[in-house]
Amino acid sequence: MDSDLARRLAAIVGERHVLTGIECSPYVLEGRTPEAVVFPGTKEEVAALLVLAGEDAMPVTPWGGGTRMSVGLPPARPGLVLSLKRLDRLIEHEPGDLTATAEAGLTLGAFQEALGRRGQWLSLDPPNAREGTLGGIVASNASGPRRHLYGTMRDLLIGLTVVLADGSVVRGGGKVVKNVAGYDLPKLVIGSFGTLGVVVEATFKLRPRPDTDRLVLARFERVKDAGAGARTLMASDLIPSALDLVDPEALRALDPGGREGAALLIGFDGIAEQVEWQCAELPKILGAGARVDTRVLDGAARDALWQAAGALSRTALPEVTAVMKWGVLPTQVAELVESGGDVARRHGLAAAFSAHAGLGIVTAVLGSRSGGSGGGGAIAATSVASALGDWRALVHAAGGHAMLEWAPLAVKERVPVWDPPGAPQRIMARLKAELDPRGTLNPGRFVGGI
Repeated sequence: MDSDLARRLAAIVGERHVLTGIECSPYVLEGRTPEAVVFPGTKEEVAALLVLAGEDAMPVTPWGGGTRMSVGLPPARPGLVLSLKRLDRLIEHEPGDLTATAEAGLTLGAFQEALGRRGQWLSLDPPNAREGTLGGIVASNASGPRRHLYGTMRDLLIGLTVVLADGSVVRGGGKVVKNVAGYDLPKLVIGSFGTLGVVVEATFKLRPRPDTDRLVLARFERVKDAGAGARTLMASDLIPSALDLVDPEALRALDPGGREGAALLIGFDGIAEQVEWQCAELPKILGAGARVDTRVLDGAARDALWQAAGALSRTALPEVTAVMKWGVLPTQVAELVESGGDVARRHGLAAAFSAHAGLGIVTAVLGSRSGGSGGGGAIAATSVASALGDWRALVHAAGGHAMLEWAPLAVKERVPVWDPPGAPQRIMARLKAELDPRGTLNPGRFVGGI
């Protein structure tokens, strides 16, 4: 990086907020080191940095907590990493309106702690909440088990401030739950992975914290029995806040000393009497046929199990060589999980699966039980790529879609990260051209090479 550019960056954010050379190593992406990392402290500094990058034809990678940076195609040129970690203030909390506004670099964990002091929370529970930032969660549309009842970021975000590639600051939505109709910038930016603009502030609608929160671990002999249990539960009068299914490999990682089999992780929260009644009714609804046992968890044990479930993509197998996300019909989850395991075994690999069973969202982890074969080797990469290709074909045959969430670069060179976008590609490309005509923001990493 030339000294003139470093000087101009420092003039915007201050010399101590610019990293170059070996200092950039924590921000290496897919083996590529950025030319510089900058830490703006205001949205005006974000705007100035984007203007500078545009003038120098330098690509910009927005960076929150880094928890979802593995998603997407490898960058052709790292360019400038723009970290939002200094934009970490809670700007406004209106408990009476059940709304709050915060800067994009505030972590979800810190946000929840601040809201909790007033008896409220943001009903979103993606993995890595302690490290994940609000802006990164918006950009990646990350969520967790409680999306079963409470939805995703699209249901909770009511206002957004974004800095576009030309440095203009744009606001969409508002600070109240009900807004007039108009162009919906917040929903456009959600899940765009930083390709349309840099999120700097966001306003959310909140909920009162539930009086009681329980997690029921219901074990079954087989995956298909757990799938049948999930369908029975969804057809009942119970209202779970979460309904996850884990296969035997994933359950072994969650509860190493427990009995073998598959399981449902069922969350109930709300008024104490209502939650206690649902926990008592659940065994009756699931029936005694294929069920092995149920266990109700609360407090630290509940939180530990949910955190372990969120980490399964990294811990389910001794060596993880790839992680793929599937979107299928909820009724297909158990059958496809079993078929996906057969596919992995045919390729000499191990697999572990967890799923938001009520929504049809499956996390498929591919790897090795022994940890002995290197995921980066040429032979291993070929085997992994073949298995992933067969997984994608399996999901497509069921009418679903698949995304490669994480894999070594050697695998990404062989397997498409995204499914073909089809007709929506034209609309997405036009939006990108309109909002970022120079292709400054995260170029080439999103669907269709946007």
